[in-house]
Amino acid sequence: MNITFLLSAIILLIAITMSMVGKGGGNFYVLAMVLAGTSMQHAATTSQLIMMATAFTSMVIFHNHKRVDWKLALMIDPPTDIMAFVGGYFAGHMEGTTLKIMFAVLLIIISLFMFINVNEKPREQKKKIGYWNRQFGEYSYTVNLWITLPITAVVGFFAGAIGISGGAFKIPLMVMLCGIPMEIAVGTSSAMVAVTALMGFLGHSVHGNFDLYFAIPLVVAAVLGGWLGSKFAVKSKPKNLRKIFAATNLLAALIMIFNILQP
Repeated sequence: MNITFLLSAIILLIAITMSMVGKGGGNFYVLAMVLAGTSMQHAATTSQLIMMATAFTSMVIFHNHKRVDWKLALMIDPPTDIMAFVGGYFAGHMEGTTLKIMFAVLLIIISLFMFINVNEKPREQKKKIGYWNRQFGEYSYTVNLWITLPITAVVGFFAGAIGISGGAFKIPLMVMLCGIPMEIAVGTSSAMVAVTALMGFLGHSVHGNFDLYFAIPLVVAAVLGGWLGSKFAVKSKPKNLRKIFAATNLLAALIMIFNILQP
């Protein structure tokens, strides 16, 4: 079976499931490509392009269902995007093994985040410098910018470097620390993932680690998967899938570690 066809089928399934929970899925895209023999640098670059296309598709659907808080995204996402470009650029100077180790460690951390019970709790509005009180439709929440902006910047650097989205960090951050409802966090995450992936892709592309003909069928499969997954998401409860993805992330981390240890 043609390896590109097989990869496209795998990425279609990943895109469907990841778009349902507001995550980019870069961890699985990168792993699939590395196991298929792609270099870590090329896998990370292609993953960013795939996530950009998938997240944009999901974003349109979530926006039509009024689940994207654009002002929230514009407030907290710029540090992620800037650092995603920086991470993507510096990744071009790193050894493939170093990036694989970073990838495995990040997947383990992401898994721990996913195992956390993310409970939606209303937050008291605070009239202090660095606390942004936000009203979005019927919802109101308070964003602690002192905590949120530095965390999103760090997430952006590592996301850009290894080809993931950072959605697994941002959704718990929005729900647990800011009191943002899960459905709004998932929808807004899709918009932020699209821009973060674009910046990471540009950072990687500076070094020429990109093959357009290899990427096109994977992007097409991902866009279809993103569209289908988002359609399912607006009719389901994404948080019910959290522990399944946590376990899958751990498995992916172990597979990558095994790949590193191979002679």
